Amino acid sequence: MPIKIPEGLPAQKTLEEEGVRIIKEERAIRQDIRPLRIAIVNLMPEKIKTETQLARVLGSSPLQVEMTLISMTTHTPKNTSAQHLIDFYRPLSDLRKTKFDGLVITGAPVEQLPFESVIYWNELCEIFDWSLTNAHSNFCLCWGGQAALSHFYGIPKHELPEKRFGIYTHQILDQTSLLMRGLDDEIPIPVSRYTETRKEDLVKLDHLQVLMNSEEAGICMVLDHRLQHVHMFNHLEYDTNTIGDEYRRDLAKGGNIQLPANYFPNDDPFLVPLNRWRSNGHLLFGNWLNYIYQSTPYDINLIGSEKNGI
Repeated sequence: MPIKIPEGLPAQKTLEEEGVRIIKEERAIRQDIRPLRIAIVNLMPEKIKTETQLARVLGSSPLQVEMTLISMTTHTPKNTSAQHLIDFYRPLSDLRKTKFDGLVITGAPVEQLPFESVIYWNELCEIFDWSLTNAHSNFCLCWGGQAALSHFYGIPKHELPEKRFGIYTHQILDQTSLLMRGLDDEIPIPVSRYTETRKEDLVKLDHLQVLMNSEEAGICMVLDHRLQHVHMFNHLEYDTNTIGDEYRRDLAKGGNIQLPANYFPNDDPFLVPLNRWRSNGHLLFGNWLNYIYQSTPYDINLIGSEKNGI
Protein backbone atom coordinates (compact mmCIF):
# COMPACT_ATOMS: atom_id res chain seq x y z
CA MET A 1 0.00 0.00 0.00
CA PRO A 2 1.15 3.60 -0.55
CA ILE A 3 2.16 6.28 1.93
CA LYS A 4 0.39 9.64 2.19
CA ILE A 5 2.86 12.45 2.83
CA PRO A 6 2.28 16.22 2.97
CA GLU A 7 1.53 17.50 -0.55
CA GLY A 8 4.67 18.88 -2.21
CA LEU A 9 7.14 17.47 0.35
CA PRO A 10 10.59 17.30 -1.34
CA ALA A 11 10.82 13.60 -0.46
CA GLN A 12 8.05 12.89 -2.98
CA LYS A 13 10.25 13.15 -6.09
CA THR A 14 12.96 10.88 -4.65
CA LEU A 15 10.46 8.29 -3.43
CA GLU A 16 8.60 8.17 -6.74
CA GLU A 17 11.89 7.68 -8.61
CA GLU A 18 12.61 4.73 -6.30
CA GLY A 19 9.22 3.18 -6.95
CA VAL A 20 7.71 3.97 -3.53
CA ARG A 21 3.99 4.50 -4.06
CA ILE A 22 2.63 7.87 -2.94
CA ILE A 23 -1.11 8.36 -2.45
CA LYS A 24 -2.78 11.75 -2.82
CA GLU A 25 -5.57 13.12 -0.65
CA GLU A 26 -8.33 12.77 -3.23
CA ARG A 27 -7.57 9.08 -3.73
CA ALA A 28 -6.99 8.32 -0.06
CA ILE A 29 -10.42 9.56 1.00
CA ARG A 30 -12.11 7.27 -1.56
CA GLN A 31 -10.51 4.13 -0.14
CA ASP A 32 -12.59 2.18 2.38
CA ILE A 33 -9.71 1.77 4.81
CA ARG A 34 -8.43 3.49 7.93
CA PRO A 35 -4.78 4.39 7.33
CA LEU A 36 -2.25 4.21 10.12
CA ARG A 37 -1.54 7.75 11.24
CA ILE A 38 2.16 8.23 11.98
CA ALA A 39 3.50 11.50 13.40
CA ILE A 40 7.20 12.39 13.21
CA VAL A 41 9.15 14.74 15.45
CA ASN A 42 12.16 15.40 13.23
CA LEU A 43 15.04 16.75 15.32
CA MET A 44 17.78 16.01 12.79
CA PRO A 45 19.58 19.00 11.24
CA GLU A 46 19.14 17.91 7.60
CA LYS A 47 15.39 17.53 7.84
CA ILE A 48 14.63 16.82 4.17
CA LYS A 49 17.05 13.88 4.13
CA THR A 50 15.51 12.46 7.32
CA GLU A 51 11.96 12.97 6.00
CA THR A 52 12.90 10.98 2.90
CA GLN A 53 14.58 8.18 4.84
CA LEU A 54 11.62 7.72 7.18
CA ALA A 55 8.98 8.00 4.45
CA ARG A 56 10.87 5.36 2.46
CA VAL A 57 10.85 2.73 5.23
CA LEU A 58 7.34 3.58 6.43
CA GLY A 59 6.00 3.40 2.88
CA SER A 60 7.25 -0.12 2.11
CA SER A 61 4.72 -2.12 4.12
CA PRO A 62 1.35 -3.50 2.88
CA LEU A 63 -0.42 -1.00 5.16
CA GLN A 64 -1.58 2.46 4.14
CA VAL A 65 0.28 5.09 6.15
CA GLU A 66 -0.47 8.79 6.62
CA MET A 67 2.54 10.86 7.72
CA THR A 68 2.37 14.10 9.76
CA LEU A 69 5.42 16.20 10.68
CA ILE A 70 5.52 17.94 14.08
CA SER A 71 7.62 21.08 14.59
CA MET A 72 9.41 22.33 17.69
CA THR A 73 8.48 25.90 18.52
CA THR A 74 11.37 26.52 20.94
CA HIS A 75 14.11 25.86 18.38
CA THR A 76 14.84 27.39 14.97
CA PRO A 77 16.75 24.96 12.71
CA LYS A 78 19.80 26.37 10.92
CA ASN A 79 19.86 23.93 7.99
CA THR A 80 16.19 24.01 6.94
CA SER A 81 14.36 26.97 5.47
CA ALA A 82 11.63 28.61 7.50
CA GLN A 83 9.29 28.22 4.52
CA HIS A 84 9.78 24.44 4.49
CA LEU A 85 8.80 24.27 8.14
CA ILE A 86 5.76 26.52 7.55
CA ASP A 87 4.64 24.46 4.55
CA PHE A 88 5.06 20.95 5.94
CA TYR A 89 5.32 20.99 9.76
CA ARG A 90 2.65 21.60 12.39
CA PRO A 91 3.20 22.55 16.06
CA LEU A 92 1.85 20.38 18.85
CA SER A 93 -0.69 23.09 19.66
CA ASP A 94 -2.42 22.31 16.34
CA LEU A 95 -2.42 18.56 17.00
CA ARG A 96 -3.13 18.36 20.71
CA LYS A 97 -6.50 16.67 20.20
CA THR A 98 -5.36 14.49 17.28
CA LYS A 99 -4.79 10.77 17.78
CA PHE A 100 -1.93 8.88 16.10
CA ASP A 101 -1.26 5.16 15.77
CA GLY A 102 2.48 5.80 15.96
CA LEU A 103 4.92 8.55 16.85
CA VAL A 104 8.53 8.63 15.60
CA ILE A 105 11.03 10.82 17.45
CA THR A 106 14.39 11.10 15.74
CA GLY A 107 17.85 11.59 17.10
CA ALA A 108 19.49 15.00 17.41
CA PRO A 109 23.10 16.32 17.43
CA VAL A 110 22.87 17.27 21.12
CA GLU A 111 23.76 14.01 22.83
CA GLN A 112 26.88 15.37 24.55
CA LEU A 113 24.74 17.93 26.38
CA PRO A 114 22.85 17.08 29.57
CA PHE A 115 19.21 16.52 28.68
CA GLU A 116 18.09 19.53 30.68
CA SER A 117 20.52 21.79 28.78
CA VAL A 118 18.92 21.10 25.41
CA ILE A 119 16.96 24.21 24.43
CA TYR A 120 13.80 22.29 23.50
CA TRP A 121 13.95 19.73 26.32
CA ASN A 122 10.82 20.96 28.11
CA GLU A 123 8.88 21.01 24.86
CA LEU A 124 10.04 17.49 24.03
CA CYS A 125 8.98 16.28 27.49
CA GLU A 126 5.57 17.82 26.79
CA ILE A 127 5.38 15.78 23.57
CA PHE A 128 6.40 12.61 25.45
CA ASP A 129 3.60 13.17 27.98
CA TRP A 130 1.09 14.02 25.24
CA SER A 131 1.98 10.78 23.46
CA LEU A 132 0.70 8.70 26.38
CA THR A 133 -2.86 9.71 25.52
CA ASN A 134 -2.50 10.47 21.81
CA ALA A 135 -0.11 7.89 20.31
CA HIS A 136 -0.50 4.13 20.48
CA SER A 137 3.22 3.32 20.06
CA ASN A 138 6.39 5.44 19.95
CA PHE A 139 9.49 4.62 17.89
CA CYS A 140 12.35 6.69 19.35
CA LEU A 141 15.62 6.81 17.41
CA CYS A 142 19.18 7.32 18.72
CA TRP A 143 19.21 10.33 21.11
CA GLY A 144 15.41 10.32 20.95
CA GLY A 145 15.42 6.84 22.50
CA GLN A 146 17.81 7.92 25.24
CA ALA A 147 15.70 11.00 25.89
CA ALA A 148 12.53 8.91 26.24
CA LEU A 149 14.17 6.48 28.67
CA SER A 150 15.46 9.41 30.72
CA HIS A 151 12.08 11.16 30.78
CA PHE A 152 9.94 8.15 31.65
CA TYR A 153 12.35 6.16 33.84
CA GLY A 154 15.32 8.35 34.76
CA ILE A 155 17.71 6.07 32.84
CA PRO A 156 20.97 7.91 32.10
CA LYS A 157 23.09 8.02 28.96
CA HIS A 158 26.84 7.44 29.33
CA GLU A 159 29.50 9.27 27.36
CA LEU A 160 31.88 7.12 25.30
CA PRO A 161 35.66 7.69 25.12
CA GLU A 162 35.24 8.46 21.41
CA LYS A 163 32.45 8.50 18.86
CA ARG A 164 31.09 5.03 18.06
CA PHE A 165 30.93 5.33 14.33
CA GLY A 166 30.54 2.91 11.44
CA ILE A 167 28.80 -0.36 10.61
CA TYR A 168 28.67 -2.91 13.43
CA THR A 169 27.34 -6.46 13.56
CA HIS A 170 24.32 -6.89 15.86
CA GLN A 171 22.62 -10.01 17.20
CA ILE A 172 18.86 -10.56 17.43
CA LEU A 173 18.12 -11.69 20.98
CA ASP A 174 14.46 -12.70 20.62
CA GLN A 175 13.37 -14.05 17.25
CA THR A 176 9.83 -14.62 18.60
CA SER A 177 9.20 -10.88 18.95
CA LEU A 178 6.92 -9.48 16.25
CA LEU A 179 9.38 -6.61 15.85
CA MET A 180 12.17 -9.04 14.96
CA ARG A 181 10.13 -11.20 12.57
CA GLY A 182 12.13 -12.11 9.47
CA LEU A 183 15.32 -10.24 10.44
CA ASP A 184 18.59 -12.13 10.04
CA ASP A 185 20.22 -13.59 13.16
CA GLU A 186 23.12 -11.16 12.73
CA ILE A 187 22.75 -7.88 10.89
CA PRO A 188 25.07 -4.95 10.13
CA ILE A 189 23.69 -1.64 11.38
CA PRO A 190 24.99 1.95 11.02
CA VAL A 191 26.03 3.46 14.35
CA SER A 192 26.76 7.14 14.93
CA ARG A 193 26.77 8.35 18.52
CA TYR A 194 28.92 9.66 21.36
CA THR A 195 26.92 8.07 24.19
CA GLU A 196 25.37 4.72 25.09
CA THR A 197 22.65 3.11 27.19
CA ARG A 198 23.88 0.32 29.50
CA LYS A 199 22.23 -2.94 30.49
CA GLU A 200 22.84 -2.43 34.20
CA ASP A 201 20.57 0.64 34.11
CA LEU A 202 17.70 -1.43 32.68
CA VAL A 203 17.71 -4.58 34.82
CA LYS A 204 15.42 -3.23 37.56
CA LEU A 205 12.66 -2.60 35.03
CA ASP A 206 11.52 -6.01 33.84
CA HIS A 207 9.15 -4.54 31.23
CA LEU A 208 12.16 -3.23 29.27
CA GLN A 209 13.46 -5.93 26.93
CA VAL A 210 16.70 -5.69 24.93
CA LEU A 211 15.91 -7.04 21.44
CA MET A 212 19.17 -6.26 19.62
CA ASN A 213 22.71 -6.00 20.92
CA SER A 214 26.27 -5.80 19.60
CA GLU A 215 29.38 -7.05 21.38
CA GLU A 216 31.28 -4.07 19.94
CA ALA A 217 28.65 -1.34 19.86
CA GLY A 218 26.46 -2.26 22.86
CA ILE A 219 22.67 -2.13 23.15
CA CYS A 220 20.85 -1.34 19.94
CA MET A 221 17.13 -1.75 20.65
CA VAL A 222 14.93 -1.82 23.74
CA LEU A 223 11.20 -2.60 23.72
CA ASP A 224 9.07 -1.11 26.49
CA HIS A 225 6.23 -3.64 26.89
CA ARG A 226 4.43 -1.35 29.33
CA LEU A 227 4.18 1.74 27.15
CA GLN A 228 4.60 0.01 23.77
CA HIS A 229 7.63 2.18 23.03
CA VAL A 230 10.54 1.11 20.86
CA HIS A 231 13.96 2.64 21.54
CA MET A 232 16.40 2.14 18.64
CA PHE A 233 19.80 3.69 19.32
CA ASN A 234 21.26 3.03 15.85
CA HIS A 235 20.17 3.72 12.28
CA LEU A 236 18.67 1.09 9.99
CA GLU A 237 16.86 3.95 8.22
CA TYR A 238 20.16 5.48 7.00
CA ASP A 239 20.93 5.83 3.29
CA THR A 240 24.05 4.23 1.84
CA ASN A 241 25.96 7.52 1.96
CA THR A 242 24.77 8.91 5.30
CA ILE A 243 27.73 7.67 7.36
CA GLY A 244 30.15 8.91 4.68
CA ASP A 245 28.46 12.32 4.59
CA GLU A 246 28.76 12.58 8.39
CA TYR A 247 32.44 11.60 8.19
CA ARG A 248 33.21 14.28 5.59
CA ARG A 249 31.15 16.86 7.51
CA ASP A 250 33.13 16.21 10.70
CA LEU A 251 36.42 16.34 8.80
CA ALA A 252 35.44 19.70 7.31
CA LYS A 253 34.80 21.02 10.81
CA GLY A 254 38.34 20.08 11.78
CA GLY A 255 37.18 17.53 14.30
CA ASN A 256 39.28 14.59 15.45
CA ILE A 257 37.05 12.01 13.81
CA GLN A 258 38.11 8.43 13.15
CA LEU A 259 37.41 6.56 9.93
CA PRO A 260 33.98 4.87 10.25
CA ALA A 261 34.47 1.20 11.10
CA ASN A 262 33.56 -1.44 8.50
CA TYR A 263 32.08 1.14 6.14
CA PHE A 264 34.40 2.02 3.26
CA PRO A 265 35.74 -0.98 1.25
CA ASN A 266 39.31 -1.68 2.41
CA ASP A 267 38.93 1.38 4.69
CA ASP A 268 39.49 3.54 1.62
CA PRO A 269 37.28 6.68 1.83
CA PHE A 270 37.57 7.10 -1.96
CA LEU A 271 35.75 3.81 -2.60
CA VAL A 272 31.95 3.60 -2.73
CA PRO A 273 30.45 1.79 0.31
CA LEU A 274 27.97 -1.07 -0.04
CA ASN A 275 24.61 -0.96 1.70
CA ARG A 276 24.32 -4.19 3.72
CA TRP A 277 21.43 -3.14 6.00
CA ARG A 278 18.70 -1.88 3.64
CA SER A 279 16.46 -4.99 3.63
CA ASN A 280 16.58 -5.37 7.42
CA GLY A 281 15.70 -1.70 7.80
CA HIS A 282 12.58 -2.08 5.67
CA LEU A 283 11.66 -5.24 7.60
CA LEU A 284 12.08 -3.59 10.99
CA PHE A 285 9.91 -0.57 10.24
CA GLY A 286 7.36 -2.80 8.50
CA ASN A 287 7.30 -4.99 11.60
CA TRP A 288 6.70 -1.94 13.79
CA LEU A 289 3.76 -0.90 11.63
CA ASN A 290 2.39 -4.45 11.87
CA TYR A 291 2.99 -4.37 15.65
CA ILE A 292 0.84 -1.23 15.76
CA TYR A 293 -1.78 -2.63 13.39
CA GLN A 294 -2.24 -5.75 15.49
CA SER A 295 -3.04 -3.79 18.65
CA THR A 296 -4.19 -0.24 17.87
CA PRO A 297 -7.93 0.48 18.32
CA TYR A 298 -9.88 0.59 15.05
CA ASP A 299 -11.72 3.60 16.48
CA ILE A 300 -8.82 6.04 16.49
CA ASN A 301 -10.50 8.12 19.19
CA LEU A 302 -9.88 5.27 21.64
CA ILE A 303 -6.10 5.53 21.28
CA GLY A 304 -4.59 6.28 24.69
CA SER A 305 -7.41 4.65 26.62
CA GLU A 306 -5.37 1.42 26.80
CA LYS A 307 -2.75 3.34 28.81
CA ASN A 308 -5.13 4.75 31.40
CA GLY A 309 -3.61 4.53 34.84
CA ILE A 310 0.01 4.68 33.64
